[in-house]
Amino acid sequence: MTWLKKYETRLMTADDAVKTIESNWRVFLTGNCSVPQKLLAALVKRAKKLENVEIVQVLTIGPAPHVNPEMEGHIRVNTLFISHNIRKAVHEGRADFTPTFLSEVPLLFRDGHLPLDAILLQVSPPDEHGFCSLGIEAGLVKSAAQGASVVIAEINEQMPRTLGDSFIHFSKIDYAVPVNYPLAELSMGKATDLSMKIGRTIADLIEDGSTMQMGIGAVPDAVLNYLDDKKDLGVHTELFSDGVIKLIESGVLTNEKKTLHPGKIIAGFILGSKKLYDFVDDNPIIELHPTEYVNDPFVIAKNEKMVSINSAIEVDLTGQIVADSIGPKLYSGVGGQLDFVYGASRSKGGKPIIALPSTATPGGGEPISRIVSMLKQGSGVVTTRNHVHYVVTEYGVANLYAKTIKQRARALIEIAHPDFREALKQEASELAYL
Repeated sequence: MTWLKKYETRLMTADDAVKTIESNWRVFLTGNCSVPQKLLAALVKRAKKLENVEIVQVLTIGPAPHVNPEMEGHIRVNTLFISHNIRKAVHEGRADFTPTFLSEVPLLFRDGHLPLDAILLQVSPPDEHGFCSLGIEAGLVKSAAQGASVVIAEINEQMPRTLGDSFIHFSKIDYAVPVNYPLAELSMGKATDLSMKIGRTIADLIEDGSTMQMGIGAVPDAVLNYLDDKKDLGVHTELFSDGVIKLIESGVLTNEKKTLHPGKIIAGFILGSKKLYDFVDDNPIIELHPTEYVNDPFVIAKNEKMVSINSAIEVDLTGQIVADSIGPKLYSGVGGQLDFVYGASRSKGGKPIIALPSTATPGGGEPISRIVSMLKQGSGVVTTRNHVHYVVTEYGVANLYAKTIKQRARALIEIAHPDFREALKQEASELAYL
């Protein structure tokens, strides 16, 4: 085993591993619950000796010391999705944001738009053939690792071995840091009467034999509570969480009717608890694949009866969906929303669904309607009025596909909160929508 001869020579401490990183390098940081915590801490400790190191990342879970104010001039984050732990830095101008579809993120590295000098990642211990699993985050990592000049990896004994197109051979790892600590966990969204009502409405739209995109949060989790009477559901999704376990064990989620990868759950990454990580470990029903495959709309569309469920911050009466900003203030990112909306819309029998509560209470103040006659100035449209099909609130479903502006406005007003319907009708009339 040639790789075994190299194994011992490439093992080192995190402090020694990050010494290879030089000023003016661009470094990809593996995210979600797979952030290589020891390597990140070592890089932050060394930061004062470096200048202008760019950290490219997407969503990260946990502390983010690399965006602290004292990192200015040494480390600067360029994020492709604004997670809560770096939002303040983006708003204060201490971190950058690059908008992009999740399906295209790996292509930025592969095709030279964001060439990588190094990657920091976390993998499972190598098997007898020398292959390390990328574990719970494979989607954005594989192409980044293939494109980076230097690969620095934590070998975590607690990283599950996920299957699919989710492996890297140890010979491709330049510096390896053995670690043994629990992975970060992300709990499922707390169920509320509101989320459960929206979840029940969405579940009614899901037919037997459907393939679902399943996210994380109160509404997607609520949907899972109302699928017990369904048959032969499947999953093709950018991410999934603990809720799939119950559906698999109850026989609802079989994946047998899928027209692409039958019998398999296909995903890019996993967010959840240790229970979920134990469940996916070496589990042949689970396959993780690169995001440029999982989130490709034309791949998604090969799943018949594809159902996508995504959220929104605001919807106007023509069907424009705002999901990444509040007015001009950047809040998150496009993620995979449009990838799956378009994929589901091109699927035979597919249903792209946008779900949101009818109101919001910004700053804990008076409620405002999330269904509006006109979007806030500076808002960014993620899903266009040409792509939208179903919009769901706790008051019902508006099917906007192939509908006129007048029909759309009426349907959306019907699922707005009752306190705002009359005002919306008046505003729609002034805009000549009604």
